[in-house]
Amino acid sequence: MEQLRELIPLLIPLVVVQLLLMVTALIDLSKRPSTRGPKWAWALVIIFVNIIGPIIYFVLGREDA
Repeated sequence: MEQLRELIPLLIPLVVVQLLLMVTALIDLSKRPSTRGPKWAWALVIIFVNIIGPIIYFVLGREDA
C-alpha cells in the first residue's frame, strides 16, 4: 500500500498526458475529412494503444488536406 502511495505522484502526470493526447487525436480524427485507412480503425488505435496510439495517428494516420 505504501508503494502505491509513492507511485501516485508519478502516475498522475502520465495519465493527464495520455488523456490530453487521446482527446486531441479523437477531435482531430472527427474533424478530418479523410485519413490513411478507416476512421473507425484509427479510433480504436487511439483509444486502446494508450500513449503510443495517438502519436502513431498523428505521425502516420493523417492525410495532408
